[in-house]
Amino acid sequence: MNPLRFRLLLLALSLLVCACSKPESASTIANQPLLIAAEDLVTLQSGGLASGPSITGTVQPERRADLRAEVSAVVLQVLKDNGDSVRAGDLLVRLDDTAIRDSLTSADEAVRAAVQSFDQAERQFQRMKTLRESGMASTQQLEDAEIRRNNGQSDVSAAKTRVVQARQQLERTLARAPFAGIVSERKVSPGDTAQIGKELLKVMDPTSLRFEGLVSADAIGEVKVGQAVIFQVNGYGSQEFSGRVKRINPSANAVTRQVEVMVEMASDKQPRLAGLYAEGRVETSRKTALVVPSLALAREGDKVFAWRVQGGAVQKISLSLGERDPRRGDFVVLGGVKEGEQLIRNPTSALKEGQKVEIRVAAASVPSAAASTTGK
Repeated sequence: MNPLRFRLLLLALSLLVCACSKPESASTIANQPLLIAAEDLVTLQSGGLASGPSITGTVQPERRADLRAEVSAVVLQVLKDNGDSVRAGDLLVRLDDTAIRDSLTSADEAVRAAVQSFDQAERQFQRMKTLRESGMASTQQLEDAEIRRNNGQSDVSAAKTRVVQARQQLERTLARAPFAGIVSERKVSPGDTAQIGKELLKVMDPTSLRFEGLVSADAIGEVKVGQAVIFQVNGYGSQEFSGRVKRINPSANAVTRQVEVMVEMASDKQPRLAGLYAEGRVETSRKTALVVPSLALAREGDKVFAWRVQGGAVQKISLSLGERDPRRGDFVVLGGVKEGEQLIRNPTSALKEGQKVEIRVAAASVPSAAASTTGK
């Protein structure tokens, strides 16, 4: 056979096979149900719809302390580092106390010398007093002895005061934790020269975190002490935290016209890091309504619809929506669906009215069954 005719014959047979098989394949695909997982469905239910002014700010500890040097000295030891836990009274930083100890020794010697001088003046005064009573000493001599006795007593008091001051200075070379917490910031290292007022360490109580937020002065009239606050913190994803308004600043910021609002966090669930940005909403009002997440909605112009799964098939339904929850992004459903119905999450344009669906259920029992068979 001619090779060219043979190739033409093979091409014709291939086209004939493709023409016969395409309609059958399309028909088979059309009859196959749409496989979806349980997590691809949204079950409608009633939820709380909160509204109120927005609040932004940072998470800060209520109990915090900046330890500063109270004497000028060289840093000898830093016993705690950032993130270390401390108990009340724990030694954190030790400063050089050599010069202060010398001052304390000198003050102690001055006390002993002043006491000796006072004892001698006291004995002299008592002798003069006896001699004056017997007429063997003048009044002037008695007064002079009394003055020396009084001056000696003053010298003793002054020397003892210097001892107390030296001991106080000696104690100030030891920086201790004022309360139990953690070291949030270390400012010095051994060998640094600490002048009076220099920051050494910062200590905070992580259990006393609060939300220090700002609310616009236009909406501050709606905020009351005790109202609930729901907010999110940067670094914690979509996790929500709750608290209550504890205190409202009586004056607004002259530049931003915002009012500071202190929010006390719920003790059972709070972030563990301070200084993070947070934003949320003060719940000035709350009501219950049927809500639908925005991920289940599709739009065509001004119309909003969703795909409902019912009777093993999908149905395209129009929805009437109300206000939106600014916190979660859910919409209030005014009509078109009922509580308990299931909608497809993230619907695509490939969905068709009446298309059959099949919900896949994860076979969680397969590994355990296999394990039991292996055990036998």
